[in-house]
Amino acid sequence: MKKAIIYIHGKGGNHREAEQYRQNCLECNIYGVDYQDDFPWVVQEKILDVYNRLNKKYDCIYVLANSIGAYFSMHTLQKADIKKAFFISPILDMERLILDMMRWAEVSEDELAEKEEIPTDFGETLSWKYFCYVREHPISWEIPTEILYGENDSMTTLQTVKKFMDSHEAHLTVMKGGEHWFHTKEQLAFLNDWMRSVV
Repeated sequence: MKKAIIYIHGKGGNHREAEQYRQNCLECNIYGVDYQDDFPWVVQEKILDVYNRLNKKYDCIYVLANSIGAYFSMHTLQKADIKKAFFISPILDMERLILDMMRWAEVSEDELAEKEEIPTDFGETLSWKYFCYVREHPISWEIPTEILYGENDSMTTLQTVKKFMDSHEAHLTVMKGGEHWFHTKEQLAFLNDWMRSVV
């Protein structure tokens, strides 16, 4: 059986990151999605291009996604024929995250609607178009999912993860002391062990 993994990176990442995970899934070919924009309606086309190409050649397709890549995966592939998903530090509720960022920046919905875009002190630009798009395109995710979550994740709360798990077929692994970005030697070793155990 021919197996492939589609890798969808997080913000600031790139498709070449897929190579670092190859060692953990030797029975699968892994393909990274190359995107630079952070708008779901743009990233969607990039993901579908890779999925449609692989779907013709492989018997079984998995998804591996990091951070916002998990949101893009669920948004784009919710009706696709995906065997299983593996999410690292996933953004599981984009509307909740945007509302949190608005609260951090002390921006109301009315103010964002009026100004359309508002830069923040923490490096993100709040977008009314993006916010409306997220609300207008709810996600129905029924694909079995493995989640790796860092105990000290600053982007997604454990409460949000557990809420997701209450309504989805998902299994959670938590790294004590882990962060949103798995980057230290210890964190990467934990990630690799997790991936080898779930793929």
